[in-house]
Amino acid sequence: MLAVHVGVNLLFIAPGEMGGLEVYARELVAALAKRDDVRLTLFLNRLAGPDWEGLAPAAVARIDPRHRVQWVAGDQLHAVRLAKRTGVDLVHSLAGTSPARGRFARVVTVNDLHYRVHPEAHFGLRALGMRALVPLAVRRAHRVIVPSEATRSDLLRFTGVAAERVDVIPDGIGQSTGAGGGRDAARERLGAGARPVVLSVSAKRPHKNLARLIGALALIPADRRPLLVLPGYPTPHERELRRLAGQRGVPGDVRFLGWVSAAELDDLYRAADCFVFPSLYEGFGLPVLEAMSRGVPVATSGRASLAEVAGDAALTFDPEDEASIAAALEAMLADEALRERLRAAGRARSAEFTWQRTAELTVESYRRALAER
Repeated sequence: MLAVHVGVNLLFIAPGEMGGLEVYARELVAALAKRDDVRLTLFLNRLAGPDWEGLAPAAVARIDPRHRVQWVAGDQLHAVRLAKRTGVDLVHSLAGTSPARGRFARVVTVNDLHYRVHPEAHFGLRALGMRALVPLAVRRAHRVIVPSEATRSDLLRFTGVAAERVDVIPDGIGQSTGAGGGRDAARERLGAGARPVVLSVSAKRPHKNLARLIGALALIPADRRPLLVLPGYPTPHERELRRLAGQRGVPGDVRFLGWVSAAELDDLYRAADCFVFPSLYEGFGLPVLEAMSRGVPVATSGRASLAEVAGDAALTFDPEDEASIAAALEAMLADEALRERLRAAGRARSAEFTWQRTAELTVESYRRALAER
């Protein structure tokens, strides 16, 4: 069977600012590049740099996707031109928007439908066109990929796409383990002392529900209150979270770290006694698997895709109830036997999700798209 020449549309990438979407893109490309049944050309913008250009052959458009007009032009003009210039059979767009035209098969990944379920989740320029551009991409695509059954259900409800055109392809386990330092050094940098450390990795956006997590922290008596560590790229919402921590009397119990490197994040996982992910809505839930794969006990929201991803390998709670979140944290921190059970269950659960499997199923979707073109 001849290799499919795929143009991977990464014109949306703003390195260090994309959270789980950037992880998905990088890990999927790396897994696809190892296969002999696809040949990749990456469509990159001027921000991508050598780290991205080194993953596979690249064609570059000199655009900055942080500007709304250039972001839209990336999909509708530059991706089409690059596809024609490089002669690809298929264009796979990874960020929910894609070219609406072109003499090539089109596959689009819709990682979530935040723009409909939680419109307050989006800030700035990207929020402005989602209601028009995502449905357009879905209508014009030959296949649509989603990472979970929960996201598939949302997609069917909000776009009316035919169910038979949607492929559910779970993500892998998140970012690869890096070569960081050690637990003690990380705890010292955090100023944790002898306190337990609770880690929560996410962008500072309202739907991530960090406000209720901070409220839950405040419900735990000071003599057994853990240190809450919140890495993740900053947004305007972070100012509100910092004010809230002060209002609830826990400003010294929360560490706002901003964006961290892969090695620094590994150190934080090593320092953590447990991991909590209270999000109100996710298309998948990569951080849950990242923590599980590293043997960190997990408590997470029992909502939609998070319950789907976690299975029975995590404690779940009501994300809209601060007392429920606090109870889950206290249960994990107080019970070593429970933590050991969750560590073992989490490692087993995360092992079921590999980027090799994601790539295999993605290539199957490519074949369907080419057959349906």
